Amino acid sequence: MYRDYNDISYAESPFGTLSQYMTKTFAWMFAGLLVTFAVGIGTVTSGLVWLFASTGLIFVTAIAELAMVFVLSARITKIQPGTATGLFFGYAILNGINLSTIFLVYQVSSLVLAFLVGAVYFGVMAVYGATTRRDLTGWGPKLFAGLIAMMVCYLVGSIFSLFGMSFALGDLVLCAIGLLIFMGLTAYDTQMLKHHYAYFGGNAAMLHKASIIGALNLYLDFINIFLYILRMVGRRND
Repeated sequence: MYRDYNDISYAESPFGTLSQYMTKTFAWMFAGLLVTFAVGIGTVTSGLVWLFASTGLIFVTAIAELAMVFVLSARITKIQPGTATGLFFGYAILNGINLSTIFLVYQVSSLVLAFLVGAVYFGVMAVYGATTRRDLTGWGPKLFAGLIAMMVCYLVGSIFSLFGMSFALGDLVLCAIGLLIFMGLTAYDTQMLKHHYAYFGGNAAMLHKASIIGALNLYLDFINIFLYILRMVGRRND
């Protein structure tokens, strides 16, 4: 059943109305993306990207990323709002370092194209998730199941590649499926902001942390949409 979340307002919340809460969450997300791409560009222009790529430090930062996501997700009810915000931006910084390596692989024109196309896809699905009267909560389990199945396919493909067997068409299909999954997750995660707003009521601390988690989910949706488009249409450096 559709519920008009715009009728809900918590005066004691620093987020105010639902629209203000969602605006704040998307602001966190865009700030995280800005940090990521600024760090990525800075890592490339400073030459540090070669240090991370050649010494294996990129694997250390990748593990640190996973640890941050785990702490933020598993302990969200226990950590302080300021800690949650710090972890989110810490993740954005580390992800910027990791993503800097794509500058070594793809042409700048391909990166710009993938970013612009990804922004359009993300924006369309976010608007759909925010405005549709359809309940999208049932999408979550199905999309996550599809994501796990796709990861298993990638793992199997990687094993085959070790034996010299490559499936270019299969990789393209998996990228297309991945793109569709994260477009669906964008709509789902956007609508979930409404559920979080209603669920946590006037609990200002939890609303803040729920906003950070929502921003992280949307951030990851955008990054993955961008990367899948880049893999599908990007031109590699010679």
